[in-house]
Amino acid sequence: MSTIYVNGKKLQTTHQTVQMVVNELGLSEGRYAVEIDGELVPKSELDKLRIIEGMNIEVVQAVGGG
Repeated sequence: MSTIYVNGKKLQTTHQTVQMVVNELGLSEGRYAVEIDGELVPKSELDKLRIIEGMNIEVVQAVGGG
């Protein structure tokens, strides 16, 4: 089990990849961007990116409006 931070909240997870965590938390709906430890990561890389103890994940949802 690893301790990570998602959008500023501490989280314990057994998931192996960032994509699995993002999906479980329901943050992969619609348009979104993911930053890992301060660096923007392409969505195509999330299923290959392994969870590391202490990792900081920020997920931002795009919201349309006028």
